[in-house]
Amino acid sequence: MDASGRQLSSPIECSDSRLDEALTYALSNPGKQLRSRLCRVTSAVIAGSEQPSAVRAGEAIEFLHTYSLIHDDLPSMDDDDLRRSKPTVHKAYDEATAILVGDGLQALAFEWIVDTPDLSPQQQVQLIKLLSNSVGFDGMVGGQAMDIAAEGQSLKPAELAQVHSRKTGALIEASVLAGAICANATDLQQSALRTFARRIGLAFQVMDDVLDVTATSEELGKTAGKDIDAHKSTYVASMGIEDAGNYAEALLSEAIDALDGFGDAALKLKQLGKLMVHRSF
Repeated sequence: MDASGRQLSSPIECSDSRLDEALTYALSNPGKQLRSRLCRVTSAVIAGSEQPSAVRAGEAIEFLHTYSLIHDDLPSMDDDDLRRSKPTVHKAYDEATAILVGDGLQALAFEWIVDTPDLSPQQQVQLIKLLSNSVGFDGMVGGQAMDIAAEGQSLKPAELAQVHSRKTGALIEASVLAGAICANATDLQQSALRTFARRIGLAFQVMDDVLDVTATSEELGKTAGKDIDAHKSTYVASMGIEDAGNYAEALLSEAIDALDGFGDAALKLKQLGKLMVHRSF
């Protein structure tokens, strides 16, 4: 099963018993599953119903997201002990096991795409390129490096946007565009969806910064106040809580407006976008 309790479209096979146990632990912790939901719902905007291939692509994206969280929590990165209301993988097991589980999940994501029978070879190539770019040097990895380098500095909102468009936003954008690819969206449709994804991805991060100082660890399922303790530059530090909240709302409005051309077909995607901003954890 995936992190929300949904049955995966096919079982994961891991011959090493300790890695298998740690993998099951990492995937069984409850999560919001927003990225897989974005992928599935976007496919329905284009095709009229959620596509089986988008279910698989969404699962692959969640593997990538979980891999990133496992590595992000390591002592050499954010050094966190709590994730999704449970001890982080390196705390429940050990650092080496955590690294290997993360590495395995990254590889599994691309294997998952290749083994999806509902995708044409062209769609598979498009998805592999999209996802690899979103987690690579110009995506999540690059954003994490920028975030680490910026510790102790006071970044302006425009500079923060450059960091988080990679660290957080790239995989959210890929989640939306993956659903579009699975449904054979046109270039024009993908352009509108890309605008939605970029605005909602940034709004999601702004709200993450707000919740880091307004919510408890129990509510978040991770250590609250971690950004302050790590001397990270955040939207709250740059703008204040109220202005950061207002900025998130403005970004949400722009994201919703980008979907107007899809009419009622985008209602569920709009609702999901609102959920990503109007959340308490």
